[in-house]
Amino acid sequence: MKATVLEEEDQFIKVLFEDISPDVANALRRTIMLDVPSLAIENVTIYDNTSALFDEIVAHRLGLLPLPTDLQMLVFREDCACDDEGCPNCTVHYTVSKEGECTVYSGDLNAEDTSWAVADDKVPLLRLKKGQRIILEAEAILGTGKQHVKWQPASGIGYTYYPDITVNDDCNGCRACVDICPRDVLGMKGAKAVVKDLEACSLCRSCMEECGRDAITVTGDPSRIIFSFDTDGSLPPREVLTEALDILHYKYDALAESL
Repeated sequence: MKATVLEEEDQFIKVLFEDISPDVANALRRTIMLDVPSLAIENVTIYDNTSALFDEIVAHRLGLLPLPTDLQMLVFREDCACDDEGCPNCTVHYTVSKEGECTVYSGDLNAEDTSWAVADDKVPLLRLKKGQRIILEAEAILGTGKQHVKWQPASGIGYTYYPDITVNDDCNGCRACVDICPRDVLGMKGAKAVVKDLEACSLCRSCMEECGRDAITVTGDPSRIIFSFDTDGSLPPREVLTEALDILHYKYDALAESL
């Protein structure tokens, strides 16, 4: 299997996999969703909360905040030598102490070390009126999306076959296929339609339906798959992908050994 990064941003990646099958691509998608670990708040101790929100709602909102994750430094709490006591190897601590009138944002979470500061500090948590306050401590641990969605580091995970578009000699240059294409995949060269941005094709086949001369054929190659997803900022997208591939490789090896 060969992988080529087509596009990469801070929280997005698009990769072309070659010599792959759809079942492997789907296994990779599910692994990213369910098995790649990330950091999230699990335990919240609220000492004072006079806001309009119940303690449970505040704790729920805290749990969904994306937190920076270092998989080389942290281990799962159940696998840690501290026997579930919570130590620096498995647990990250945060505190909040605010008094109104103000809006409490995710950036108001004070991490025990600045390297663990929240990935997005502009997420509103609650509104405090004059005289109201919130004081709490929170513990963040590693988990996976299989346990709860708050530990899912990526979203919008999808894949599509690599497009293959053929324009034969029956094309009369009417431009109907060019005008109907929603992604500007086709263009004109002289009196014939040509492909100008193949990877932008979503395989909707609108051009085939619009063409009255059957001059265009659009198919997808199941051995070449474009894979893409966004992350919540807890992990870089490339690290999410490589971690998922390592997990999948380990599972395949374990299955082969058991057989």
